[in-house]
Amino acid sequence: MDLDLTASGFCGVVLAGGTAARMDGIDKGSVELAGRTLLTYALDAFLDADEVVVVAPRSVPTERPVTFACEDPPRGGPVAGLLTGVDALLRRPRVVGVLAVDMPRVTAATMRRLRAAAEGHDGAFLVDGDGRRQLAGVLDAARLADVRPGLEEQHGMALHRLLAPLRLASVPAGGEEALDIDTWADLRDLGG
Repeated sequence: MDLDLTASGFCGVVLAGGTAARMDGIDKGSVELAGRTLLTYALDAFLDADEVVVVAPRSVPTERPVTFACEDPPRGGPVAGLLTGVDALLRRPRVVGVLAVDMPRVTAATMRRLRAAAEGHDGAFLVDGDGRRQLAGVLDAARLADVRPGLEEQHGMALHRLLAPLRLASVPAGGEEALDIDTWADLRDLGG
């Protein structure tokens, strides 16, 4: 897939710091699917991004240069992870993409659809067949800053609460895009 040169100002945040409780607490980013790590799939989804931050308790080698960051205290949930990732960006983004590391079917094409759908909105998120918002989306960086809670409120905050004041477009997932890997059975079913 060719690089989208119109994506200037787009930066990505990969959330890889979850507890993976149903997978014995393993680092999901290092889990392999078809010979590639879940982190590699997530980084591929940000092909067009100027910069990517991976929010995780520890850094690991990657083929693409990325910044690793960890919320303080660690494992503060998706809101704390997203905002920690934004704070760690070296560039000031116009649009911030966010993706959970356990969604290997989200691709650069998915992120392009999300960015296109976000035009005229505060952002756009992937929704599954039941209309549930997935942890794959893009946000206008300025609007995200407008609704940013204080440091104390971020930890444990539900993502839907952070996003509630924003006008978001819903983008129906195609194929397996909305699938995430929460259990070993999920990994097996995806061919891992």
